[in-house]
Amino acid sequence: MSNRTSALTRRRFLKTAAGASAVLAIPQFIPGAALGKDKVVPPSERIVLGGIGIGNRGTYDLSCFLPQPDVQFVAVCDVKAARRAAVKKIADQKYGNQDCKTYRDFRDLLARDDIDAVLIATGPNWHATAAMYAARAGKDMYCEKPCTKNIAQSLALAATMRRTGRVFQAGTQRRNLPHFAFACELARTGRLGKLKRVHAHPCGMKTFSSGWATPEPEPPKEVVDWDTYLGPAAWRPFNKKHLDGFNFEKGGGLVGGGVLEWGSHCVDLCQWAADADSTAPIEYNPPENGRIVARYEDGVELVLRDDGWLPLGSCPVRFEGEEGWVEAGDCGKLALSSPTLLAGQKVAEIGGYPATFHVRDFLDCVKTRSQPLANAEAACHSHIACHAANIATFLGRKLAYDHKKNEFIGDAEANRLRSEALREPWRI
Repeated sequence: MSNRTSALTRRRFLKTAAGASAVLAIPQFIPGAALGKDKVVPPSERIVLGGIGIGNRGTYDLSCFLPQPDVQFVAVCDVKAARRAAVKKIADQKYGNQDCKTYRDFRDLLARDDIDAVLIATGPNWHATAAMYAARAGKDMYCEKPCTKNIAQSLALAATMRRTGRVFQAGTQRRNLPHFAFACELARTGRLGKLKRVHAHPCGMKTFSSGWATPEPEPPKEVVDWDTYLGPAAWRPFNKKHLDGFNFEKGGGLVGGGVLEWGSHCVDLCQWAADADSTAPIEYNPPENGRIVARYEDGVELVLRDDGWLPLGSCPVRFEGEEGWVEAGDCGKLALSSPTLLAGQKVAEIGGYPATFHVRDFLDCVKTRSQPLANAEAACHSHIACHAANIATFLGRKLAYDHKKNEFIGDAEANRLRSEALREPWRI
């Protein structure tokens, strides 16, 4: 009999056991840990977690999940055998057992009905596809960014989460850091006056395509599953350079660049500050004098620039209104046009962009079935803004975007770049 159909889930066991004890009325000894004593979360309240594609970034994310008392990490899937073994070792050492299961095919992990949620930290080529598979399997997910390869996939991801009712948290963790959140609040609530500009650091404005490296001998499938690593991307021969640190179609299919990599963190914050989580700019200009300038329907400008920032660390953002401005970066500090903007508040300074708070927001939303800060709708539109800016850069011309129809106005070439062909069987 298939393990997929015969597995007895934790919740089903608890329900069955409860029914049996009610009928038999047999006195039982129940350990204090099962009742939540001594700060131990009872099994019925734990979120059972699996991991898909746990490399360098994923290992860091996992280090934020594992200390949470209501998380039980039980399975890892990766196309690389060495990574599967490394993550299993981390989990088994954490729990003092050998229970963490390993998988090469993420669909086998998703078939487990005892798993509540998954951490998706593959390369960007896989993020959206894996997330939509997870949603259809009834799992909630914390998904690293960039979350999508193109505009069409951004829309499909948001639609899938709406249809399935799953909790989705994009890995744009700065939304849950106090000083960034406070800066966005100043902009959203009008304390800077009428908002005029939001500035993001794209960390590069060049676009590129995936390329084709010299073929090398392909490893055995159990060591590295090259075909699955490629996934929905166009097929190409194995090359170790592609396997280690290179993500296919990174930045959005036919055109990619820094705007979608590090820049998506900053654009995401700008979208939040501009109260634009359900929309995107309607006009995009190609780079000029080191600036990409986009414009929202209400006239607010989104300015992407690499220089001219205050020394506040990586991933800086700046919001400017008619009456004041605020700038923030990864050092954890704020720069303000006037100290009166603090209104007597003390904003916690947390540097280094930790993901712990973001992970906690996700876990709380899994339990309450509410929307996390970096939900699929917000991720969809911030990624559309990044993809559209990349397309304007790639084509070298100004583009107008109809965010209601989700298409560029009067530009067939730009519209073709909204999507890309996906390799079978990975089209969703």
